[in-house]
Amino acid sequence: MKLDNIRLLVTEFDACLSFYQETLGFKRTWGEPGGDYASFDVGDGMVLALFRKELMAEAVGTKNLPVNMQVQDNFALIFEVTDLEKTVQDIERRGGKFVTSIEDKTHWGIRAVHLRDPDGHLIEFITTLPQHKWDKSLLARDQAYK
Repeated sequence: MKLDNIRLLVTEFDACLSFYQETLGFKRTWGEPGGDYASFDVGDGMVLALFRKELMAEAVGTKNLPVNMQVQDNFALIFEVTDLEKTVQDIERRGGKFVTSIEDKTHWGIRAVHLRDPDGHLIEFITTLPQHKWDKSLLARDQAYK
C-alpha cells in the first residue's frame, strides 16, 4: 500500500487554490479557478490536492450533515523547512497571516509556527531543534526507541 496524496475537502475552493499556489508558493499541477479539483507538488513526490467538499459529501452520502462546525482541529498539515524565519517572512510578504509566533517546542524537538488556509485547515511549519535543546523527557523517549 502507498499513500497517493492528501486531499483537503474545501468549501472555499478558489480562495484555497490561490492560497496554496500564491501564498505558500506550491506548484499547481492540475486544476483551475472555478473547478472542482486541483493538485500541487509539495516536494519529494508528494501531492496535496483540493476537492470541493460538497462533491465528496454527495459521493459518500453525508450531504445532510453540517458543512462546518466549530471543533478542535482533526489534523494538521506539517511542512519541514530549512529556514523557518525566511519561510515565515516570504509567506507574510505574500499575504499569509500566522496564528502563532515561531516558538521552540523543546518537548517536541522542533521550532514551529502555525497558520490556517482560507477553509480553516491548520498548517504547521517546522525545523528540527538540535538535540542539546530538547527537553530531557524527549531525549529519554528518543533513547528508548533506539
